[in-house]
Amino acid sequence: MLMDSALEGHFSKDDGTELVRLASRCLQYEARERPNAKSLVIALTSLQKDTEVPSYVLMGIPHETASSAQPFSLTPFGEACLRMDLTAIHEILEKIGYKDDEGIANELSFQMWTSQMQETLNSKKHGDTAFRAKDFTTAIDCYTQFIEGGTMVSPTVYARRCLSYLMSDMPQDALGDAMQAQVVSPEWHIASYLQAACLLTLGMETDAREALKDGTNLEVKRNKN
Repeated sequence: MLMDSALEGHFSKDDGTELVRLASRCLQYEARERPNAKSLVIALTSLQKDTEVPSYVLMGIPHETASSAQPFSLTPFGEACLRMDLTAIHEILEKIGYKDDEGIANELSFQMWTSQMQETLNSKKHGDTAFRAKDFTTAIDCYTQFIEGGTMVSPTVYARRCLSYLMSDMPQDALGDAMQAQVVSPEWHIASYLQAACLLTLGMETDAREALKDGTNLEVKRNKN
């Protein structure tokens, strides 16, 4: 019951027991009773049976399809979305910040700059603080105020609210935000990857695979540029 259901029981009883024991140690209240990262890596290395599993195996894509035309290899963000590892997605979104918003057109009148702008920016600031603290309910509320303010458009805000919705068990709303992020920034690979995570959550695996491929192709194109 404690093991990841995605493993489908493909592990030995001894390995499962050892993994639960390690997890239990990590959850000790006193920091000194928890193992350090190095000892954890050493302990987990002996449990790792497949040192490298190709993405097409994880996604259930036939090898011929995966290897034809263009190799399909996922980046860390794509892998996180494939595994629906919301914690990893959160860490990556935090790391990239708002740098991908550069170049997004935001035409504002002087009146908007002087009267509404500060309120809009405050909503985003409060949303970012809540997002960083993993207070996703507050993040949703603040980002919604920012979006409804209408004075600025930010694909990153849509991406962050998307993940906040996923963290709050609202995958349909999350998918809407991932799609809106792509409308605002059509070449943004993050939007496609997030759509894949939402679609997987909704059980739409075929569509999720296509979204992952789109995200990978966009990221390759972006890196070449």
